[in-house]
Amino acid sequence: METGFNIEKLKEWEMMLMRTDPFRELDRLTQQVFGTAARPAAMPMDAWQEDGEFVVAFDLPGVKIDSVDLNVERNVLTVRAERKDPTQPNVELVAAERPRGIFSRQLILGDTLDTDHIKASYDQGVLTLRIPVAEQAKPRKIEIETMHGQQHEIST
Repeated sequence: METGFNIEKLKEWEMMLMRTDPFRELDRLTQQVFGTAARPAAMPMDAWQEDGEFVVAFDLPGVKIDSVDLNVERNVLTVRAERKDPTQPNVELVAAERPRGIFSRQLILGDTLDTDHIKASYDQGVLTLRIPVAEQAKPRKIEIETMHGQQHEIST
């Protein structure tokens, strides 16, 4: 007769119960899509057009510049950054609300942007990319000649 408490049996029952919990699976999927406070789904950004450039600003507070990786392949821009855990291994966290880990974001850039001349700067936790509009995509005036030798301009 067994008189002790069987921990292994209890763990088996807990695992069975956890596997069949539909709400847990729904929570897991929701966190993957929308993120949590500790692990956001994507890095926040703003984008706008200014003076013939497309400007994108990513919020990366607390991220060291040497952990940021930018690359462009064809017309896909990938931004990857890592915010490390600031605590030491033997420290007990009382609250952990700041996101940490690896963040990445991909943007599909239009053919009208000049991806060969992207400029990047990092200031006060904000990564700013300036992507010039390609010359062939900028509006220009076309001259029209008439039969009498006069020229008129039409904006495109």
